Amino acid sequence: MPAHRSKSERSDAAKQLRRDPYEVLGVSRNSTDQEIKSAYRKMALKYHPDKNANDPVAADMFKEVTFSYNILSDPDKRRQYDSAGFEAVESESQELELDLSSLGAVNTMFAALFSKLGVPIKTTVSATVLEEALNGVVTVRPLLLGQAITRKVEKQCAHFYSITITEEEAQAGFVCRVQSSDKSKFKLLYFDHEGNSGLSLALQEDSTKTGKVTSAGMYFLGFPVYRLDQTLNSMAAAKDPDAAFFKKLDGFQPCEITELKAGTHIFAVYGDNFFKSASYTVEALCAAPFIEEKENLRDVEAQILTKRVELSKFENEYREVLAQFTEMTSRYAQEMQAIDELLKQRNDIHASYTTAPPMKRSSSKNRNRGSSREVKEDAQVREKKPSMRDRPKKKKWFNIHLKVDKRKPC
Repeated sequence: MPAHRSKSERSDAAKQLRRDPYEVLGVSRNSTDQEIKSAYRKMALKYHPDKNANDPVAADMFKEVTFSYNILSDPDKRRQYDSAGFEAVESESQELELDLSSLGAVNTMFAALFSKLGVPIKTTVSATVLEEALNGVVTVRPLLLGQAITRKVEKQCAHFYSITITEEEAQAGFVCRVQSSDKSKFKLLYFDHEGNSGLSLALQEDSTKTGKVTSAGMYFLGFPVYRLDQTLNSMAAAKDPDAAFFKKLDGFQPCEITELKAGTHIFAVYGDNFFKSASYTVEALCAAPFIEEKENLRDVEAQILTKRVELSKFENEYREVLAQFTEMTSRYAQEMQAIDELLKQRNDIHASYTTAPPMKRSSSKNRNRGSSREVKEDAQVREKKPSMRDRPKKKKWFNIHLKVDKRKPC
């Protein structure tokens, strides 16, 4: 009979069987972020549980593909893995992306509840939508430059739009923005054309709250434009409140595509609400009239990059000072306690210089007895005092009987 292995032994065995993430995704070690993302999406679509029901091999492959992508898609984790392997990567902190269309009603309710409580829930585009796009069976609606369209998209569904730009417009720059006035959650997607008239997902931007709306945008301006992934390192930030500040700019990464060529391009708006449809307004713009805005954006993002470097240095200084402050605070408490103890000993020594017997403190019982005696004495005094009824009645002057002798004249 084979011996039962403990949970830790099974975990160690599973770690030894892990394959290289680059090997799992079929990419080289010098692959770009875009190449890694494209490889992941193709393999995730191939092994997705929706397409491979009751297939445990496909389910294991899907988990392995997702785990590998979570390492290679994070610059810090990828760097740690390249230098020290799996030991440098905390597998417990991996953030999985959920496909809400395959969760079911109960699990979706739990995910929505955690999201309301502030727990970041990363979601992925439904496998059904990606498969339909890859097969070229989606309905695409034209969107003109400068035109704004307001619509509602059902949850875990997508509206596709085609945008045609000229050579001049491509050189001037192009922007596609979506916003929702009722703060719906959505994703803005950009697709590459496949050879068989199909579409493969190339870029994805999740909506974020900006003031009184939620919005997402893609900016193809001819120079690196950065995107901010606000869910990156969210679990680490939850463990350390200070990390929420120092890791705020860790997700500030350059977009994989900086410009678009002249031609027709496909975008989509994906409804990412848990239960209801998402209201949105989408518009496409040529950046030619926005010369000042382009320069301001380039300048501000350069300052953010500088601030990210400064923040990393400041964190080291802050941690050192915080450690010193914690040490000083602990010493302060210890010194205060020691001084109070010495003063108490001094007072006790002063009190010992006497020949009088030590004063006994009256206990609570004696105090209670004394108070009960006083109550009884007061009651007895009240009993001795005569009441109004027992007192003899005094004659008042107007009730005095005067005897007058009528025989004698006054």
